[in-house]
Amino acid sequence: MNRILISGGAGFIGANLVKLLLEWEPEWKIVVADALTYAGDKKRLEEISDNPRFSFYQVDITQKEKMREIWEREKPQGVIHLAAESHVDRSIKDPSPFILTNVLGTEVLLELSLEFGVSRFLHVSTDEVYGELKDKEGKFTEEHPLAPSSPYSASKAGGELLVKAYERTFNLPIVIVRPSNNYGPWQYPEKLIPVVIWQALHHQPVPVYGRGENWREWLYVEDCAQGIYTAFLKGREGEIYNLGSGEERQNLDTVKTILSLLGEKEDLIQFVPDRPGHDFRYSLDSQKAERELNWRAKTKFAEGIKKTVDWYIKNIKWVEEKIKEINSL
Repeated sequence: MNRILISGGAGFIGANLVKLLLEWEPEWKIVVADALTYAGDKKRLEEISDNPRFSFYQVDITQKEKMREIWEREKPQGVIHLAAESHVDRSIKDPSPFILTNVLGTEVLLELSLEFGVSRFLHVSTDEVYGELKDKEGKFTEEHPLAPSSPYSASKAGGELLVKAYERTFNLPIVIVRPSNNYGPWQYPEKLIPVVIWQALHHQPVPVYGRGENWREWLYVEDCAQGIYTAFLKGREGEIYNLGSGEERQNLDTVKTILSLLGEKEDLIQFVPDRPGHDFRYSLDSQKAERELNWRAKTKFAEGIKKTVDWYIKNIKWVEEKIKEINSL
């Protein structure tokens, strides 16, 4: 199994995974299918664009016949499915693109994987499918029932259920991973951490939902990519694996940490009305991944956030381009 199709390979997590696979698996051919919507960017893949073991197709995964053409040409033996609409706030304003990509797009890839007999289909989900933990105790295990809160997380849960249905009904060999909140270089500046960095660098108010009391578990993107790779290789067929870091922070503390790294005062913080249906806390029990995959996140938050802030400072022109895109959407 050395010809791998990666959907969403020009995205934040996907690009990290593509580069990792090309480095770690010298016999593999990596085929990327990405629609290059506003959050996708081929600049993330510039350093490997001339690699003969890499090919790129700009295509919407909901377009089944165009995807079939890729299958017929490249003959992928495995699929890692990351393509998704992923921003909760946008899903609240307009759920339709999330249902199309995250549910219908998943169904297209499942159908083609079945038709062409792939050896493994790995689906990248999210910890948000669990819903929320209402207090500071407890963690989600893989057996926890799904209770998504937003249109985004509901669409991801719907995609997951389709994946499990194709395993049960058609014996498609699948694995599912549920990572916690990712952060790191190249993240599109609509998510919390890059927003805070951008605003603070420009001495602008830093918006924080509610009182910033919500808890998130932060997973450095390179650790996530390694977890996906390991699950693709070693995961038991039909199983689900949480990929968490154990690095939990209240949103307000995360914001304060970034301001401190940038030498900015906390009076930049501006509390704004809370997001509808804002989940209080996510926290993953990742013992199954540690036990079965021998995977564990390596990057402590203090190290990862410092590397992330430094990267955004050095790559501020890329961020500026993306901010202009956001303002034009």
